[in-house]
Amino acid sequence: MTKWGTAIVYGVVTIFLLAALISFFLSLILKWTDVQEPSLTWIIFAGSLLSMFIGGVVAGGKGKERGWLIGGGTSLLFTFIVLVFQFLGLEKAFTIEQWVYHLIFFVAAALGGIVGVNLAASRN
Repeated sequence: MTKWGTAIVYGVVTIFLLAALISFFLSLILKWTDVQEPSLTWIIFAGSLLSMFIGGVVAGGKGKERGWLIGGGTSLLFTFIVLVFQFLGLEKAFTIEQWVYHLIFFVAAALGGIVGVNLAASRN
């Protein structure tokens, strides 16, 4: 696997691990408090953005060049995995709202990739 492919896989794995961790903590909040799920919508979105940004940073740091491209590729692979899971598993296509979310995720991961490349360059 090329350096870019490895970096993108590291980024996607990071995104899924962070998403699972955030989901776990939010599920504890929902279980043990009186908070209802609709009141957490913006917190869930912020956690998703943070996961995408950090995944982009990891991918950009591993790739060490063209961070926007590696971060964007990380986001595209993530979107593809989610789309395939939703389409094959739930038999539903993406809605317009989901496409907008994933476009925003693309921007967050690309910015994270840029930051990751610059952090990797400053370490050398």
